[in-house]
Amino acid sequence: MAAMNAWEPLAEPVFEPGAAEAAPARAAFSLWRAAAEGGAAPTPLVFASPHSGRHYPDDMMAAATLDPHAIRRSEDALVDDLIAAAPGLGAALIAANYARAYIDLNREAFELDPGMFADELPEFARVRTARVAAGLGAIARVVAEGQEIYARKLTFAEARGRIDGAHRPYHRVLQALLDEAHLAHGFAILVDWHSMPAAAGRLGGRERSSDFVLGDRYGAACAGQLTARVERELQAMGYSVARNIPYAGGYTTEHYGRPAGRTHALQIEINRALYLDEANLTPTAGFDGLKADLERLTRALAGADWTALAAG
Repeated sequence: MAAMNAWEPLAEPVFEPGAAEAAPARAAFSLWRAAAEGGAAPTPLVFASPHSGRHYPDDMMAAATLDPHAIRRSEDALVDDLIAAAPGLGAALIAANYARAYIDLNREAFELDPGMFADELPEFARVRTARVAAGLGAIARVVAEGQEIYARKLTFAEARGRIDGAHRPYHRVLQALLDEAHLAHGFAILVDWHSMPAAAGRLGGRERSSDFVLGDRYGAACAGQLTARVERELQAMGYSVARNIPYAGGYTTEHYGRPAGRTHALQIEINRALYLDEANLTPTAGFDGLKADLERLTRALAGADWTALAAG
């Protein structure tokens, strides 16, 4: 087990607000700081987009049974673009570069399905969860519609490479961002951004489709003040908002959301019907308006009085 700590990550680029260049294709993530590295975090806000990655390595595609378009069905397409204004408003932003189908950063690293692998998994990787059973572990077996991704079984060495090269670097730096916010403000607020299929917005028997679903693990991952503030801001803009159904928050929200330790985590799911052609994965006419509204939301959160959160 001791060897599990000996990870050597790929290059991890850091970009200052306004940087024009893109991250190298095989970097684990892109990071835009709200202040220069080493400077104090201007707000307690850290934004994350773990499922908007677009990079599908050649070795993955060689093993896949799906074509390059079908395999993208699990992406939270363009979510990182929707929240791109965050660093200029005081919120650090980290976004995955690797696709969710390659390695899901909103899962525990070794949340693996033994049936996907040609060799036997180590004991610590034999995880039985509902997500694994559904084919949506750290390395997914299926895309969102249930289509099988791979034409062959993978090896544990392949899984370990994805974890070492993408999962571990992303979460190490995400933790560092939260630590920086703590140091500057005494607490941290993590907002984990996702998108949901339009059909999911009606789950739970709702008459009107939800535009946003706020997942706070039923109050366990953040103070109610945070969830309520986001809800009010979105409703004031005319959006319909639900809480926790059908998405209460994934690994990131559960792992980092520790209100007693003054780290508050909230998952926000955006209905893709607001901004995306789901068949073609291209922006619709609603994209710019939604992006402007999310900028307004970010500005409101950055300017809010969160003194009560610092008190624990």
